[in-house]
Amino acid sequence: MSEMRSTGNLPLITAGISTAIASLLHIAIIFGGGDWYRFFGAGEEMATMAEQGSMIPSIITFAIAAVLMLWSGYAFSGGGALPKIPLRRTALTLISAIFLLRGLILLPMLFMQPEQVGSFWIISSFICLAIGACYTIGTRQVWEQLTHG
Repeated sequence: MSEMRSTGNLPLITAGISTAIASLLHIAIIFGGGDWYRFFGAGEEMATMAEQGSMIPSIITFAIAAVLMLWSGYAFSGGGALPKIPLRRTALTLISAIFLLRGLILLPMLFMQPEQVGSFWIISSFICLAIGACYTIGTRQVWEQLTHG
């Protein structure tokens, strides 16, 4: 058993837990309905569609939840808590970049659309930066153990 598997990688395990929580939160939003879509920043259009019984918000939100759960699996695999899965190095690099970019989108928004920047955008951007940092640090720590396949 490798050292990575026996000791785990705390940043990637933290990233995996955080991403799994985000996934489950998205599932809860589907059941919470329009008010939950509004509270979590999905916008009035998504909230209204959910209240009118449209399946579109649920489908979009479920797809996001599924992607987040997949990403969580990659974090746990890279962190040694799950068996190796294909393309870990590539996936973890891309996931790191996506979370960091999502967090950094706040900066241009502050200059280009400051009226759109409310507490949701500020809080969610910092959360994404923190999760992205966990993915990045953890991936860097196990880079040599990760395979391309």
